[in-house]
Formats: sequence, C-alpha cells, structure tokens
Amino acid sequence: MGASRHLVVVGGGMVAHRLVEALRDRDDAGTWRVTLYAEEPRAPYDRVALTSYFSGRDASDLALGTPDLWDDPLVHLVRDTRVTEIDRAARTVTTVRNGGSGPTAVEPYDALVLATGSYAAVPPIEGSDLPGVFVYRTIDDVAALRGWVEEAAARWKRPVRGAVVGGGLLGLEAAGALQALGAQSTVIQFGPRLMPLQVDEGGGEALRRLINGKGVAVRLNTSTTRMRPGRDGKVRRMDFADGGRLDADVVVLATGVRPRDELARAAGLDVGERGGVVVDAGCRTADPHVYAAGEVACIDGAVHGIVAPGYAMAEVVVDRLLGGQAVFPGADTATKLKLSGVDVASFGDAFATTEGALELVHADPVAGIYTKLVLSDDAKTLLGGVLVGDASAYASLRPMLGRALDGDPGAYLLPEGAGSAGRPATTLPDDATVCSCNNVTAATVRGAVTEHGCTDLAAVKACTKAGTSCGSCLPLVKKLVTTELESAGITVSKALCEHFDLSRAQLFDVVRVTGLTTFSEILTKHGRDGLPQGARGCDICKPVVASILGSLDTGHVLEGETATLQDTNDHVMANLQKDGSYSVVPRIPGGEVTPEGLMVIGQVAKDYGLYTKITGGQRIDMFGARLEQLPEIWGRLVDAGFESGHAYGKSLRTVKSCVGSTWCRFGVQDSVALAVELELRYRGLRSPHKFKLGVSGCARECAEARGKDVGVIATDKGWNVYVGGNGGFTPRHAQLLAEDLDTQTLVRTIDRFLMYYIRTADRLQRTAPWVEEVEGGLEGVRAVVMDDSLGIAADLDAAMARHVDLYQDEWKATLEDPEKLRRFASFINAPTTPDPSLAYVAERGQVRPATPEERLASSDGSGPVLVAGTTLEVRR
Repeated sequence: MGASRHLVVVGGGMVAHRLVEALRDRDDAGTWRVTLYAEEPRAPYDRVALTSYFSGRDASDLALGTPDLWDDPLVHLVRDTRVTEIDRAARTVTTVRNGGSGPTAVEPYDALVLATGSYAAVPPIEGSDLPGVFVYRTIDDVAALRGWVEEAAARWKRPVRGAVVGGGLLGLEAAGALQALGAQSTVIQFGPRLMPLQVDEGGGEALRRLINGKGVAVRLNTSTTRMRPGRDGKVRRMDFADGGRLDADVVVLATGVRPRDELARAAGLDVGERGGVVVDAGCRTADPHVYAAGEVACIDGAVHGIVAPGYAMAEVVVDRLLGGQAVFPGADTATKLKLSGVDVASFGDAFATTEGALELVHADPVAGIYTKLVLSDDAKTLLGGVLVGDASAYASLRPMLGRALDGDPGAYLLPEGAGSAGRPATTLPDDATVCSCNNVTAATVRGAVTEHGCTDLAAVKACTKAGTSCGSCLPLVKKLVTTELESAGITVSKALCEHFDLSRAQLFDVVRVTGLTTFSEILTKHGRDGLPQGARGCDICKPVVASILGSLDTGHVLEGETATLQDTNDHVMANLQKDGSYSVVPRIPGGEVTPEGLMVIGQVAKDYGLYTKITGGQRIDMFGARLEQLPEIWGRLVDAGFESGHAYGKSLRTVKSCVGSTWCRFGVQDSVALAVELELRYRGLRSPHKFKLGVSGCARECAEARGKDVGVIATDKGWNVYVGGNGGFTPRHAQLLAEDLDTQTLVRTIDRFLMYYIRTADRLQRTAPWVEEVEGGLEGVRAVVMDDSLGIAADLDAAMARHVDLYQDEWKATLEDPEKLRRFASFINAPTTPDPSLAYVAERGQVRPATPEERLASSDGSGPVLVAGTTLEVRR
C-alpha cells in the first residue's frame, strides 16, 4: 500500500487514539500513513476510567479500541519513545527511547499533530517531593500508589492514613481510589466548596455531605503549607496555614493539570497566556503543517481538560487532513463524577450566566439530593443543570440542551422511577447528541438496532462507539436500545450488571435453589462468561447479593466474606451522620415501650451525650455516638431488653400504630397488639428496599396506614389490608388488596406479599413501583397472594416461617463475637476505652482549632481535643 503522505502524531493518549482511529476509518484511499509516538510503554488507554484500576481491572482492561488498529500496515505505534525536538523548516521530529538508550532518530512528516495532553500540576508545597507523595495521572502513577498503600498496610497492620490535596473532580476520584484500597481518606480543598468549577454553593454543600457519608473527611478553606517526613524519610504529616495538621502516610496531589506545550514553545509556536498551543477553529497552528488537539490545544483562548472537546478536535483535524473544512463546534464541558456511591453531574450553563436565565432548584438534605435546572427566561428551553445525589436524569437531560423540555420542567427534578406523576419520558430527536465524547446521535444508536442488527448494549457500543469513553451516557443508550428492541418485538435483557447476566429476581432464585452462601461462589458459578480472573464485582451486584443472602437468612451481616459486601451503614449496624458520628435506633415494636425502657434510653443518651429525637416511626433515635462507643451502647440496650431496630438496613423499619381499642373510644380492634406482632415477625427481613407497615384501629386512620408499603385498617368484621404505599418524592396511597380478614389470614396474606416482593422486585425498587410493574399489576399480585395462581403460596409461607425461626438480633450476636467487635475501634493502638484526658467535641461544618472552653473539658485543661468529623482529628 503506497500512502503518499506521512502524518506524525506526538502523544499516546485518548485523543491521539481517536485521531488515528478516525483517520483510518475515513481515509478509504489510504492517502495517509501514520506514526504515533507514545511516551508510555503501552498503547493508548482509557485515562477516564483510571479509578477502576483499583477495583480489580488491570491495564489491559483499559486499552482503547481493538488491537487491529495497531496491526494496520498504515499505522506504526512507537511506544516508550519521546519526541525531543521539532524542526519546522525541515519538517522533521527528533526522537529518543526513554532512558536515553540508543541513538536519536529523525522522522520526516508532511503533517504533524501535537496531542501531548497535560501533566499533573505540583503546587509549591515544601515536602511535595517526599516518598509517599503521588500524582494521579497515568497507569504507572496509580500502580505506584496502589503498591505503596498495599505495602504500607501489610507492614503496619493498620489502616493507611491517606490525604488528597484538591477537591475537584480528579481529587474526589483519587479519594475514592484510596478508599477502594482500604485506606482512610481526607480531602483538603483550598476553596469553600468541592468541585467549584462544576457545582454551585448548594450543590457543593450536598456533595460534601455525600462525600462525608462515604467515610471521606473533607477540609474546606484549607491551605497546605508543608509536608513533613517521619523517621524513615517518608511523608508522615501535613501542616496547614490555619495552624492545624493531619497525619498522613500517603498524599495524592490533585490540584489540576497544565498543558504539555514545551515542544511547541521550543519550536517557536504561539502559546496561550495560561499555556497551550494556540490553534484556530480548524485546530491548526500558525504553521500550516502543524495541528494540536486535546488538552495541549488552546482554542478560542481556552484549554479544555476533559476528553469530549479533545475528541471533537481530533475529528476536526482528520476532516482537515482529508480536504474538508470542519471547524471546532465548541466545548461540551459536561462532567460526571466517577466515585462509587456518589452521583454528581454538571452540564451546560450550570451557573446561570445567560441573561434572563431562571434557576429551578430542589434540595433535600435528608436524602442527600440537590438538583438544579437552568432554563431560559420563558421557562421552556433547557440551558444547563447541576445534579447531586441523584444524577439519573443526566443522560436524558444533557442531549436536550438548547431544546424545549416536554411538560413541567419541575418534574425532571424527581427521582427516576417516580411513576406516573414523576419524570416525563422524553423522546429524544434523532439529531440529539447522546454520547458527546464520540459525537453519537440518537439516530445513530437507533440505526444500530434497526439497520445493523445490534440486539444488546455491547453490540451497539461496538457499532457506534457510544458509551466507550467516559460511560456517562450508557443509561440513555441502554434506554434507546431497549425501546427500539421492544418496538421490534425482541426480548430485552434485564441483566443486573456487567458481572451478572441474571436479573435480581433470577439471581435470588439461583442463590435460593443452589444454597450458595458466599459472593465469590455465586460470581464464579453464575457470573457472566468471560469475566477476568479475580473479578470482584461492583457497587451494584455486591450489595444486591448481600441483601439476597440476608433475605435467605444465611448468617450475620458481618460474617466472613459477607461483611465486605455491605453498604456503609450495614457495615457498622448504625447510621453514619454528616459529622462522622453514628446514630443508634433500638427497636420499639409498634411504638409500645415501658417507663423502665424509656429511662434506660434516657440514661444511655445522657451518659454518652447523645441527641435524642422521636422519629416518625414511633421510636427514639440517638445521635452522636462514636464508632468505638457503639458496642457499649448496644450492650446496655440489649441488657435492658432492646434489640437492633435495623434503621440502617434495606429491611423492615417500623410498624406504626395508633392506640387502638385498648384506649381510644373510636377503636374497633387492638391495633397495638397487631403492630407489635407484625414488627416482631418481620424484624430483620432483608429486602430490595426498606419497607414500612402501619396499623390503624379504625377508619379514622391515625397511624397513616395507607401511606405505608403495607397498611392495615381495622373494621367491625376484621382487617382491611392495603399494599404499595410509599413516602418520599412522590407519595403514593396504598391500594386495597383484601377486606375483612381475620388476624390469621391477614398475617398469612402479608407474609406472602412481602416474600413475593422480595423475590421478584428489582434492586432498590420500592413496593409502589413494583406493584405497578408486576404482570397484571395489583390484580396480578392479588391472584398470587390470595388465590395462589402461581402455585407458590406454600413456598412463600415456608420461607417466612424460616425467617421467623432463624431471626437473631445482630447487635447481640456481635457483642458475643470478639472477632466482630474488633471492627469497632477508632484507634488501632487503643481498641478499648480511649484516654480520659481527651475531650471529644462534635463539630458541625468545618474542623477548627479547639476553643479555650473546649480545652477545659479535658481532665487537666491542657490535653489535646479530638474534633469529631468523618475521622477524629487531634487539635492541640
């Protein structure tokens, strides 16, 4: 093949890969042969997904595209090699192998593309060159970080203390990476909020709460002045401008990036005021033979540090090389945080800078949700948005930028799955961009199904490249694919996640029938074919399997491998609060409690300085307990006859009741006795989502039974039972399932309803949407539960009987097991009673030096004070 022209690409990142791939796809005549110089010893890989390297993926899993590209006779990939000089007059580049071995080489070019990307900025902090201080940019960087943390943990036999300097997108991902390695993590942010370039003040506060909830401490408005070494010469402490300090065994610097424009500078090309090679709308420099694309390019006076604009530039360069006149379409700056369990997205005019822009905001601090849409002055056209805590609308909303939204814009702030009163089902126009990273439209995705025969998401990704970069568009791509397949009468996969082809309901049945009791066995025997060796699952399937095993009563939640599957709250059997402390909620069945019981709760709260609150479920919540105090508090409650209220679990929360016929002159049945019976029956029952019951002693409905997943209302003839009521964003009234039941039939009916729900619902699906989606809806549920239409009633009855027989109080079981108790220690070297000379101060918001009054709280007035945040911090 005799290509007449030679293109040299400097840089081996994602943009370079896109450029070479696009050129080979479009250059049918073979006009260009390409030589790509990559400094790293590997082919281009997905830097956006670097965090997944800490979750079991290796370097080969991150490789971009297929190896066929590098086998193309018109493509020559030169690894582990640097370009050291550009001779624009001679149109040559000089290269050298990394390490300086061997002679330099000179390569001529007809066109040159600079795709050198950027480097991690290292702030001028004393000690930033100490061993144990890392940047977070390449596979080698994260491999070194992982090795350091794993080696340190093995050597010290304690959690590694990690810190991240920088609270932007990359910093939060780095904090998540440290957590994935089992290290403690603190984010130090110079400014007043996290992700300041993406979210506003309200979103930043919601994000801080979410990050705290993941066990990551956050210090805002904090400047790091020095990093100090320990006796071994490695980093051991950080000093701050406000006089504070933080012990740290590993520090990650994530304070931004700078364009790698040194080659361009040396070659005399223009660079921007803040760096970057200046290019025009066609991505060409002042030299007509030299282009720049990606993070090294300064276009319209700006340098873009995300991949989508870089891909757009690569496409422009390819078009120009092939004789076209394409111009840069502008930067899509939409971003989505890739941190397990934390949903954050920002797109368009997120800060409402457009003249006349309107901001529509919904904030729910309790649920950890902040959502904002920015609209045109007529409240019709979408201009941008910020989504924190629930970013499920991101994939659908981003393609609608600049377009009119269907229906009430406020409905888009509702959570996904809110039902008929919830988020509108927007039909995307064919020209709407679904995947901005790869410039894939809705029409292209639909065409992959209807014209190219793609029948699953993997095939559509391979055909269109949609979702193959950052992956944030995958929910929308999947929805489009599903819609097209259903329209064609093709059965759609309901796979749980990338590790299981089974749905949650199918997986439940598999575990139930096979009797498997560990996640590793389940993944090995029933995981998707072709999983890499050592696959560890993900944040979707691990909690689901934990819930399934809990529903089947296979053992304590902290037993063996099962403990590693649990969410934060289940992991310590208490609810983590915004300040890093925990709340303790003992069970009070039906809201019935003795004076002696009340006095015990009051005394415990007084002795441990806990804030108390009577909840909407008629029990008492005690806030402010430290981790090592939890077993002590449980012990005193258990001794008084209390047990875990499971306020932390996806399980039964409460059975609310009125006082019933015992005291109320309107009551027709003993609602309290029934509520107590039901709560003791269903306590600890793990399910796809939390569920609540209510029992009212008459039609006056004082227990608000029809707002519960299962509501029972007394009649003169017995009990009416209602199902599918939920609170939350879109409250639903429960629907009547059966009337005038005697108590025995009522209990059997509820048994079957709950077990049918647990076996067949999707993950995190409440009973209200489940009833709607069950085949036949409410009538279908009634047929199964009341008429045994599927012939499974006896099996459902037996499953509930097994649960009742095997129930054990998780608090009591933990107190009786020394191995489990080892988890509840704030200090490795002080696993029991902390030093009495230390004063503990519950701090709301920013950590700060102790006041003189707080200092006096210690025994001699001079000892250190521990300020309680997500981690305990010593203040002298």
